[in-house]
Amino acid sequence: MGKTIIVNIEKCLACKSCEIACALAHSRSKVLHEALGELPQPQRRVSVQPAGEFAVPLQCRHCENAPCITVCPTNAIHRPQADGPVLVDQDKCIGCKFCVVVCPFGVINISIDGTAVLKCDLCIERTGMGEEPACVEACPTRALKLADEEELAADKKRLAAWELVLLTHKKDNNKQKQKENTK
Repeated sequence: MGKTIIVNIEKCLACKSCEIACALAHSRSKVLHEALGELPQPQRRVSVQPAGEFAVPLQCRHCENAPCITVCPTNAIHRPQADGPVLVDQDKCIGCKFCVVVCPFGVINISIDGTAVLKCDLCIERTGMGEEPACVEACPTRALKLADEEELAADKKRLAAWELVLLTHKKDNNKQKQKENTK
């Protein structure tokens, strides 16, 4: 598995800085005041969605067995490298929207002019130069992180270990209080 963007929803402020940075990174000029006047207007490939008391930035998960690749009749949606991101060749896309229908996360969108689809490409130009994806870099709380499978597993192990320590510590404190109350 390649890298993917993970979200710590407890840190997300729903500020939408990721959305703006994404649209800007995919603009022709890459400069905010110039991008505002571009036609067609730059579009974001990440969307901050409300979920109860939380906000969740959603973008393509670059699925291992991506259904969008399978249904694309023109092979516009492809994965150039086995562990790389799922990409869209805008010149091959006919805008049939089959990928929009099968995406389990609802993160493939139609371009403003309706001729092709847009989706997160993990800012392949930026990551190719050793930079973070625009949304990750722009997040003021670091709620977004570009990580690979090993990093995800290591983070989960650390979190599980801390939760176990805290749970055990809490139980020990409760036992101690019970002993003190029975004296």
